[in-house]
Amino acid sequence: MATNISKVDPSNDDLRRGVLEKHNSIEKRPSALKGFHAGLHAENRRSRARPRRSWLQPPMWTFEQYSPRSVDLSALPGQPALPAPVPSIAIVTPSYNQGRYLRAAIDSVLSQNYPKLFYHIQDAASDDGTIDVLKSYGNKISWKSEPDKGQSDAINIGFNGVESEIMCYLNSDDTLLPGTLAYVANFFHRRPDVDIVYGHRIFINNEGSEIGRAVFPPHSTRALLHVGYIPQETMFWRRRVWDAIGNMDCSFQYALDWDFELRAQAAGFKFERASRFMACFRVHDQQKTASNYHIGRLEMDRIRKRYLGSAPSQLEIYRAISPYLARQFIFHWGYLLRLWRG
Repeated sequence: MATNISKVDPSNDDLRRGVLEKHNSIEKRPSALKGFHAGLHAENRRSRARPRRSWLQPPMWTFEQYSPRSVDLSALPGQPALPAPVPSIAIVTPSYNQGRYLRAAIDSVLSQNYPKLFYHIQDAASDDGTIDVLKSYGNKISWKSEPDKGQSDAINIGFNGVESEIMCYLNSDDTLLPGTLAYVANFFHRRPDVDIVYGHRIFINNEGSEIGRAVFPPHSTRALLHVGYIPQETMFWRRRVWDAIGNMDCSFQYALDWDFELRAQAAGFKFERASRFMACFRVHDQQKTASNYHIGRLEMDRIRKRYLGSAPSQLEIYRAISPYLARQFIFHWGYLLRLWRG
């Protein structure tokens, strides 16, 4: 799925003028979006180059932090025992022409060996070999391949008629980390007060090698009003959230996940950031296109006007989220310095 990658450096004018917002290109499916997060990367961008490695950069916006290496799972906690009763989990993967990465996404879900899992891939009539990949799994997955109206529509179709206690969507080029589903089931069992949970992420390249990590501080309702910083591939929610606030809004082609999060936050649902790496976000060459980015900016302005009353300037956004950025920097480097473990 297509996401532009741009340089992020606190010393340059871009960051002083405002936060960086992740933007995506439009292929046939304008939703080939990598969860856009509607606020993580530059609205005002000077280049399309990958972010340079620097310890001063906001880590959650710095994808390529070090040379590619095997994904290090040594510090990942073991899979916890499942609670009783085991809650049902439904996962939908929207996809279009992502056959190169789709198998890794599917395998990362099926290898969880979760006993009460419904997993559906909603494909937008791909012509790149995706169908052969899907057929190879037999009855291990549910899937359809048909034209749709974009990522939001595909997600809604995938969840239509599905009864489950926990829900999430995983983009076709991302992957879950081992033990994530068991962890989520236990988390919701232990914390009945929490409605939405998300965690830390690992950045991987097109070959699946680790190139960086992002460790997040506790949830900030104020920061979320200004930028969609939640790593979407790690986010799970209870069914009651979906039932209360409705489906993904198909009028959003880019900022669908941020819109969903803010509707949930406005409805009073409780978010919690889990202290665990839960998924991998893939960075690859197709993510360098910035075509039609203006549509994404319009959507972000529309969201900010709805919740803030107006579309703030870049400087106003940066000032509003500065405390969150500072905490994220501390949490991230505390992890790297082994002051604590994710």
